[in-house]
Amino acid sequence: MLEANQWKIHSANRDDELTTIFEGLFLVLDEQGRVTYVQSELAAMLGLMPEEMIRRPITDFLRRPSTFEEIVDGASRKNEADTPMIELTGCHRTLPPNEYVVFRIEGAEGATYVVSLVRLNGDARLTLLQRFAVALMRDVNMGVLLLNPNFELVEISDTACRVLGVHREEALGKSLDDVFGDVPPGHRLVDRTLLEGMTVKNHAISWTNDRERFELIMDTSLLKDAEGRVEGAYVLFKDVSNLRSLEQQVQRSDRLAMIGQIAAGTAHEIRNPLTSIKGFLQVLKRSLHDHGMQKEYGYAELMLSEIDRINELVSEFLLLSKPKHTTLTQIDVSAVIREILPIINNEAILHNVTVEYQSALDLPLIMADRELLKQVFINLCKNGIEAMSAEGGTLTITEKPDRLEHRLNVYVQDTGPGIPAFLIDKIFDPFFTTKEEGTGLGLSVCQRIVHDIGGTLRVSSKGYGTIFVVSVPYIRT
Repeated sequence: MLEANQWKIHSANRDDELTTIFEGLFLVLDEQGRVTYVQSELAAMLGLMPEEMIRRPITDFLRRPSTFEEIVDGASRKNEADTPMIELTGCHRTLPPNEYVVFRIEGAEGATYVVSLVRLNGDARLTLLQRFAVALMRDVNMGVLLLNPNFELVEISDTACRVLGVHREEALGKSLDDVFGDVPPGHRLVDRTLLEGMTVKNHAISWTNDRERFELIMDTSLLKDAEGRVEGAYVLFKDVSNLRSLEQQVQRSDRLAMIGQIAAGTAHEIRNPLTSIKGFLQVLKRSLHDHGMQKEYGYAELMLSEIDRINELVSEFLLLSKPKHTTLTQIDVSAVIREILPIINNEAILHNVTVEYQSALDLPLIMADRELLKQVFINLCKNGIEAMSAEGGTLTITEKPDRLEHRLNVYVQDTGPGIPAFLIDKIFDPFFTTKEEGTGLGLSVCQRIVHDIGGTLRVSSKGYGTIFVVSVPYIRT
């Protein structure tokens, strides 16, 4: 004898009988369209008990179609574009319209009809806990990884795919060792020690995929059965990049504003005595040369070079205060980069570095100061070249419009050793530098210039290469 949800179905298109197990919701009707069986789950969704529906005509529970014949006729029309839909109603409850199919079963006492609901308007059949799980997997800012005891990926949310830079279909079923195969062990988001009980709560971590850096708050835990055996683990992380970026930007703006106020008030007071000192030193240098005092002449040259450096530092102070003589015009970024390419190439040759420029066609225009924009790109490129000066490498400049966000992005990527994680949050701070002769103001100035035209300057580094991204809103046409 067949179970309650198993039926021998006679197909009009085949001579044999098929045995089918119905896993969805369904009810059974006799030849007169009376209910002979209904699942308790379906009856409950209508606000009824199964016995309240048995032996009653299906028309008592129909809104559309309105008759038993229309149900059978609608399911048999296969050439029409409209999908057959049924709308069931009960005790003050009406289910959403749902696609259905009808199976006709031949028996000794006549025909029986099984009305099977293909789906019930998306998630209507799901329990509250199941709906929560679905919502968690679909949440735009929530990353979810579900692992089995073999460290294989069982499920992954859309946000996790975006952050990790993987495709769901390609990652499912694979070991996370393979998913993170290109990432050094010390930089992976999840480690096998998770399955050994090394869980974390509210752990702040920075993660970089091929193009973008994310600030994440991560939680991990084990999943165990009733007897305490490990059945797997999960990883949850929240993308808080915007919050962290805003917080850091406010802090830097406060520091830059303070430095700008100091610079605006003291720049002229510094430059006036420097001009006098420089003038007298030039006279003294000439006199030392005329008297053949080469050693003292070298000292004078060194002092003049240091005065020039002080003047340069004061100029950068003034830029931090407010860029002077800023002229915003419509700019073709490709043209700007092509103008500075000879300068960048000459610098690259000296450091055994190859420059690759990946331009894009028909880039939209932006509003910016041409000369200040050149300063930004030259500074970023020189930093990348100098980072690779030990062994050489490749500097890649890429243009890419973001049509969805209406922004133009320029990527400056090097293949150097990268920026350590404990330093990457400090590189835009005034006076922070890892160079012996650096002022620590170059990136601060670049960030200020980009911010003044409504853009952002971001950085990401995996420990084996660094990417700076200049993102500026473009002019909509």
